[in-house]
Amino acid sequence: MLRPTAPLALLLVAASPALAQTVAERNAVIYAPLPPEQAALKSHVMFLASDALKGREAGSPEFEIAADYVASQFYAAGLKPAGDDGGYLQKVPLVSYKLDGSGAMSIGRGKGAPVTLEAGKDFIAGANPEKPEYSVTAPVVFVGYGIVGLGRDDYKGVDVKGKIVAFFGGAPSSFPGEEGAHFQNPAAKAEIAKKHGAIGYITLESPLTAKTRPFAMYAAYANRPRVTWGNADGTGHIAAPGTPGLGLLSLAGAEKLFAGAKTPWASIAKAAAVDGATFKAIQLPGTLTIAIKTALTPMPSFNVAGLIEGSDPKLAGEVVVLSAHLDHIGVGKPDAKGDTINNGALDDAIGTASLIEEAKRFKAAGTKPRRSILFLAVTAEEKGLVGSDYFANNPTIKNTIVADVNLDMPIITYPFEDIVVYGANHSTLGPIVAKAAAEIGVKMSEDPLPGENIFVRSDHYNFVRKGVPSVFLWPGAGGPGRAAIDHFMKNHYHQPSDQIDQQPAINWQSGVRFVDVNFRIANAIANGDERPVWNKGDFFGLTYDGPGAK
Repeated sequence: MLRPTAPLALLLVAASPALAQTVAERNAVIYAPLPPEQAALKSHVMFLASDALKGREAGSPEFEIAADYVASQFYAAGLKPAGDDGGYLQKVPLVSYKLDGSGAMSIGRGKGAPVTLEAGKDFIAGANPEKPEYSVTAPVVFVGYGIVGLGRDDYKGVDVKGKIVAFFGGAPSSFPGEEGAHFQNPAAKAEIAKKHGAIGYITLESPLTAKTRPFAMYAAYANRPRVTWGNADGTGHIAAPGTPGLGLLSLAGAEKLFAGAKTPWASIAKAAAVDGATFKAIQLPGTLTIAIKTALTPMPSFNVAGLIEGSDPKLAGEVVVLSAHLDHIGVGKPDAKGDTINNGALDDAIGTASLIEEAKRFKAAGTKPRRSILFLAVTAEEKGLVGSDYFANNPTIKNTIVADVNLDMPIITYPFEDIVVYGANHSTLGPIVAKAAAEIGVKMSEDPLPGENIFVRSDHYNFVRKGVPSVFLWPGAGGPGRAAIDHFMKNHYHQPSDQIDQQPAINWQSGVRFVDVNFRIANAIANGDERPVWNKGDFFGLTYDGPGAK
């Protein structure tokens, strides 16, 4: 907690001189003098990560206060409003959705009685915000991991048009890190299923996932609310419209689904116990009937957008987006100290603060960049990258977005010696980033958390899915970085202790250096002769029809 409210503080002072001294010591640390650039950066975090904003949960009144604060800072920096109706705020129609009941699934076998699957034991239904009352009966085709790409085609030899596809979650560990993270994302598999004409998909538990993420764990959270953004008719958006995720089948449920198949479930399960196994796609006997009800609750929120218009008549129509997420996870369970507010100082108040300070640097430069630059603080990243997905599908600007540079949870509790740049190897942004890093005396390094699939877990990914070259920067693991990153992830990530006075202390000088390297990157992109393009033959560029890939 940042500090008690004033009346409570007075009571504590009267009750305990020792405790009063503790409060005074804390305030001495929080309000210690800093050089102007560091103080400016810290001041934004002090407000955005204060207890008064209760963790900035998307859809809450406190988040709206945070959005108004960022809008006021964009205004002070001289940015042009780039939201709705001539303002800085873009209305984001968030929708909370969850299962209404447990749903029903059954397997039809010709003239015989259907086999009814048991909810919570054989299956967990998938809530479908696109159709709150949904039912379907269709044949099922098993397609391995449901992956097409990197030399693999799990749909080879089968026609899935008008059918349900069933596949295992995850991706082979042999895939390159960022491509593998992409294929582990259910949205990517849904897009592939839709492209092949499937009308829905079922995820199968495998012997591998059962060891670390057993079906019972998912069943315990089957009715928890999730969040998406709303369509014009009030329904919720899904990653592949018309091809919803219909649920998860346990090992027991999958065995019932495969009964009578040319390749028995026992053989499939045995093969699936080996990482990266390949399978022959097969249509399963009979049909699967699914009926699901979904409850929807509107929870409107906002993105915040401000623009610097470019100066070059030929290039001003090209826009470089600088993004950060404004939301955090709100109020939760008390920690060991009784604190319930997840303040989110580094996740991601510091990213938003960096965005504001970059805007001020561009205005202070006195010369407009050749390309336009959009400063974008998004909502509901913590709900599944929802705010950036809404913006990517409903941009407030008509011009062409040519790049995204994303700022999310830079861990700046140490003097960083290197930077990790997710996405740098896929486009011409790579050399730009490397040059900017070298200018401040740091090098680029490898992902320090390769098993966390970070490439698909931050807002730049939604721009990638629109074919836009994008990067996401983190201070690296060189020198003291490894220990600092591990400490934060273990002791502060998504916990109340991620606050302004966390220990080890936030290194505001490192924060200014982080702003500096991001400013240099954005400035180079905005003033370059050529727009960023994907490397020829790049997987993401080809997948999403991005410029340069072909």
